[in-house]
Formats: sequence, C-alpha cells, structure tokens
Amino acid sequence: MSVKFYIKNLLCFIILLILNTSCKNKNSLELEIANVKTNIEVERFDLLFAGVTSEKLPELKKDYAFMFSEKYKDSFWVAKRADTIQVELFKAVNGVFDDFKNEELEIESLFNHLAYYFPEFNLPRVITTTSDVDYRNRVIVTDSIAILALDTYLGADHEFYENIPKYISDNLRKEQITVDLAEEYGRKFVYQGTKKTLLDEMIYFGKLLYFKDVVIPFKTDAERIGYSQEQLDWAIANESEVWRYFVERELLFSTDSKLVGRFINPAPFSKFYLEGVDAESPGRLGQYIGWQIIRAYMDQNTVSLKDMLIADTQEIFNNSKFKPRK
Repeated sequence: MSVKFYIKNLLCFIILLILNTSCKNKNSLELEIANVKTNIEVERFDLLFAGVTSEKLPELKKDYAFMFSEKYKDSFWVAKRADTIQVELFKAVNGVFDDFKNEELEIESLFNHLAYYFPEFNLPRVITTTSDVDYRNRVIVTDSIAILALDTYLGADHEFYENIPKYISDNLRKEQITVDLAEEYGRKFVYQGTKKTLLDEMIYFGKLLYFKDVVIPFKTDAERIGYSQEQLDWAIANESEVWRYFVERELLFSTDSKLVGRFINPAPFSKFYLEGVDAESPGRLGQYIGWQIIRAYMDQNTVSLKDMLIADTQEIFNNSKFKPRK
C-alpha cells in the first residue's frame, strides 16, 4: 500500500468521523430542544367569529377584546360576520385549514427553539384570524400575542390572490406560516443599527435568515428564504458571479438607496441591468449573499447566536472570510 493511498484513506476516514460526530451532536441538540415542550394550543378565533351571533358576541369580545376596535358597535361586527365576502373567506380558510395540527406542531417546535436559545422568551397566545387578505400583515407579533391571518396562506394560485404580484403570492401558502412567524420573532432579536450601505442591509437580512436556520431547522433553505427550489438553485449556481458583480462595481459600501430596491426588497427578479440575467434571477439576492456571509462567519468563529445577532457589520464582514461557491 502506497503512502499516498494510505494518507488519502486516512483523510476520508477523518472527514467521515467529523461528519458523523457533527450529525450526532445535532441530533442530540434537537432532542434536548424537543424536551423543552412549550405545549402550545392555537386559538381558532376565525372559527369562533364565523359562528358568532348577536347573543354570543359580548362573550367573544370579552375573551378577545384586542380583536375588536372600540370605534365600531356590535351591529357592525354582526353584519361583518354575515357579509358575503367574509363568508367566502371563512369557507376558503376552512377548506385549507380544516385540520391545523401540523402547523401547530411546527409552531410549537419554533417556540421550543426560541425558549432554548432565548430564556427571556415569553410564550404567547397564538390566535388565527382572517384579515380581508391583508398579505402585508400576514403575521403580527407582540410580547404576549401572535396573530396569524389564515386567509393569506390559501395557496399561491388561489382566486383571492389574482391581483397580487406572483412573486408575492408564491409564498401565500400554508408551508410559510411558521417561516413568517419565525421572521417576525427574528426582527425582535436581531440588532438593527443604522443601515447606511448595501452591505449593512445584506448583513441584517443575513442575520434574519441565519436566525431561521437555527429556530426552524425542519424547514428547507428554499422555504426559509421564500424561494422556489429552482430560484435557490440559480442563486447557488451563480453565487460567485453575483459576488463578483457586487465587488467589481464597488456596491458593498455604496450608500445608493436604489440598491435596496435592486437587491434587497421583494421583487420578481434582481436588477443587474444585464441582458439575459435579470429575468432569470430571483429577487433579494443581496439577502441571499448576506445569509452566506453570516454562515461563513459562524463557521469561522466561536460565537453564540445572541452575540452574532448584535455584532456590527464590519465585525462580521472582516471575520467571515467569506468565499462564494464556484
């Protein structure tokens, strides 16, 4: 047996050993987190309101006062419940969410992870409702309540979403409920300094995405960033070219506000102004690259999740040793 062959096999063995140990550690950690057992029970306010009568309304308002604006009389709410559009919303929601067990299990797992990593996390009441398809406010989180608008998760091709841009409606599906909920909690834990440059924006959203890596590991990368698998594949395949574009045009430290619209904000595609590239690219590629920088930073440094979330842009960028995939 040659020395070269021996060394090659030894390296393979070491790599397999490291991977096996890493998998065992991850499995052990997930078992420990599962034992946190937050034991939530989702409150289906949407079903309660769908069945309310003028006689039952005072009791419902007592239990869910925060769901009823005081400027409207009881007659308004009774009429709203019987409104044709509202009835259609109830019917559609019941058709998609006749059973909420899977979503409840996912939300409980999210809360287990939050409680594990953030002992100060207070378990909220989780309440489902309808919102007249207000997709901009699909999830609302306070210190004690998490409200989920189920009529904004009926499926990408639902008839209620005909006038909503496709790059938005693509994520209006039940699989994204826990992802959106995780992001809202991420916004509470991620330090948001003054975002002056494109890199500041990239790092901020990279932190949010890494936060989701940690608290919803049961979701795929595509689900966590809100891409289709094809869009994620494009981002991975072109990661090096996107990074080169940012570097060569000196965009990372640019304060041009237009860059946020081109590479950070939700959009049907990213705007490189390159023929044949823009139409193929997914939007928010600045977020995607920021995510990879944060992952590199966490791989290269012994840093807790909490410390990373409050670290500034320069600290992360300088110590990430980020190299895009080729």
